Amino acid sequence: MQARKQGNAQGIDVSHWQGDIKWQQVKADGRAFAFIKASQGTKRVDPKFVTNAKAARAAGVLIGAYHFVDATTMEAARVEARHFHATMQTAGVAFDLPPVMDYENNPGNISRSAINDVAEAFLQEIERLTGRQPLIYTGNSFAHNFGKELSKYPIWIARYNTKPPTDVPAWSKWDIWQYSDAGKVPGIAGNVDLNEFNGTLDELRAWASGSGTKEEPKVEQRDVSKVSAWAEKDWAEAVANGYFDGNNPGAEMTREQTAIVINRLRRNFLKLIAGNTARIEEIERQLVNIEHGEDLQ
Repeated sequence: MQARKQGNAQGIDVSHWQGDIKWQQVKADGRAFAFIKASQGTKRVDPKFVTNAKAARAAGVLIGAYHFVDATTMEAARVEARHFHATMQTAGVAFDLPPVMDYENNPGNISRSAINDVAEAFLQEIERLTGRQPLIYTGNSFAHNFGKELSKYPIWIARYNTKPPTDVPAWSKWDIWQYSDAGKVPGIAGNVDLNEFNGTLDELRAWASGSGTKEEPKVEQRDVSKVSAWAEKDWAEAVANGYFDGNNPGAEMTREQTAIVINRLRRNFLKLIAGNTARIEEIERQLVNIEHGEDLQ
């Protein structure tokens, strides 16, 4: 993954462990954004969540909320997502940054496949509830559990090192890097996690609002009435042999159309094997037996 870059927006993440925070001092220190712990599991709520969310936003810090996942099943993950959403609503403020799934350990010792199922269930449910694509937070080592299907989600990755996080199956680039868990920031007593966004403050605002999303390449709709150049010869031969009527070569086939082609092929092979029409009925009877799982008679 990429290294840190001068000019990137700087931020923190906090929970009740940071105690009372003087958010004006945090903002004055150049911390442009903060992720605030909202909830965990199906019932737990961080006792400082509402206070931190309101005070940070009042100080002009861009805010987001995160949920620590305990789920070991897909249904439990959906319940946790609903708990997270309900907790976010208690803050009484709008969140600038996407909701975050904090999934960083495996206390239930579930399989890698199950980890991905839990993650997908949580992410889909919180996106349905909030209307925003969520962000995944995890450690560099634990990220190896996530499959490529999760690469569509932005990644906030933890690695407390001067060296960049290493590539993992789903990501080769970080969106946010949590590079220290022992930061010192005015307005906060004790240590605090430090984070860097992969872009400037303006780019962070654009990314958070969705206006910074890359435009997907436009895909031209195919004219199904025309045959592709690479299939012209085979298509002409199939039409000439009676397997297709010659219309819409680029269209998808229904099961009905597939059945017609298979049956035409079947009858032609029977004729070929029989050698003459007199034997077709007998050979077809034996073929039906074979198709029904019976022995050749």
